[in-house]
Amino acid sequence: MALEYLKKAEKTSATGEQDVRATVQTILDEIEAGGDAVARQYAARFDKWDGEIVVSADKIAEASAQVPQKLKDDIRFSYDNVRRFAEAQKATIQDTEMEILPGLIAGQKQIPMQAAGCYVPGGRYSHVASAVMTVTTAKVAGVGHVTACSPPRPGVGINPAILYTLDLCGADAVLSLGGVQGVAAMAFGLFGQPASNILVGPGNQFVAEAKRILYGKVGIDMFAGPTESMVIADATADPQIVAWDLVGQAEHGYNSPVWLISLDRTLAEKVAELVPDLIATLPAFNAENAAAAWRDYGEIMLVSSREEAVEVSDRYASEHLQVQAADLDWWLASLSNYGSLFLGEETTVAFGDKAAGPNHVLPTKGAAKYSGGLFVGKYMKTVTWQRSTREASRAVAEATARISRLEGMEAHARTADVRLEKYFPGQNFDLSAVEES
Repeated sequence: MALEYLKKAEKTSATGEQDVRATVQTILDEIEAGGDAVARQYAARFDKWDGEIVVSADKIAEASAQVPQKLKDDIRFSYDNVRRFAEAQKATIQDTEMEILPGLIAGQKQIPMQAAGCYVPGGRYSHVASAVMTVTTAKVAGVGHVTACSPPRPGVGINPAILYTLDLCGADAVLSLGGVQGVAAMAFGLFGQPASNILVGPGNQFVAEAKRILYGKVGIDMFAGPTESMVIADATADPQIVAWDLVGQAEHGYNSPVWLISLDRTLAEKVAELVPDLIATLPAFNAENAAAAWRDYGEIMLVSSREEAVEVSDRYASEHLQVQAADLDWWLASLSNYGSLFLGEETTVAFGDKAAGPNHVLPTKGAAKYSGGLFVGKYMKTVTWQRSTREASRAVAEATARISRLEGMEAHARTADVRLEKYFPGQNFDLSAVEES
């Protein structure tokens, strides 16, 4: 049978996007021109903050003392898992060299970036996990200096648990700045910190747009949109768990898409029945977000085969993809487009978001078709090098001269000619682009 929608989204991730580019561009331009003073003005305006910008060691220690030991233990558990996984990933990224021709050796070298900027949201939801995911991975990669920023609360400052986490994970400096002003401060190297080579971390639409505009001057992790999640389930799945997993991701925000691909009609109908009731049990703010996301962006799709499920899933290329179905190895081998994959009922997106180990900064809006998420490699440059003996350079120089002349690049060709003349004096070479008749 053809794909059947039991529930179709009324909106897409592009629906109703506010045009914030002009506003963000103005803020970036003013901060770049005015430096620390202008960034402070925006902090006072948007963050309602006029305290210290660079958080002192004493303030971090004071904040850490406020964090309950059990929460510290949980944060360290998350940090240890993320660090170990990042270390394992780094071990797969290696320097290498090979002899292409006798005497011509080429290689690649992995060079960590000198400075990174990590944005950690701190509004309604204090994203301790984002501090773990971004800073830990940068330090494992070998980044020389990591600056983090997070929005301060008026009269209070950055959430103590976030400060504790940033310190635990190795941030070299923490700025009490949110929004565009925080991104700008890290990008331009304000408040005594080095300018960041890369900006990473989730944030609202203003943060995302600031990173988009700055891309090119600095690297970024990805162009991020609202978080999104998909579940593939068959008749073996537990409808209550499937429904909660959808609700759990809809909680992120009013425009966070959640999708179910079901191979079983009874399961799909039961999930459709459960989701509104589960949302109603949440605290008011969470329920408001989840209800809007489910109403406007939620979908339930019924497919007739697992092959069709794979086809649909790969077309959506969801940021998070859960599979609650039989034969998990088949799904792992068959699925291609996703930010992170969660196989089986025993794991879920929230585990990955908070503590399991793989990074939670992931591609959205279809970018999983061509990109993975944040990992140690994002903080490293893979550069190449070569060296050659004079004898090995002969064949390369001859080919280079002829190809360059074919392309009309005479000066290129002569960089080869001059070497052949020096290294092999008195020898004749055919260096024209076209054979003589």
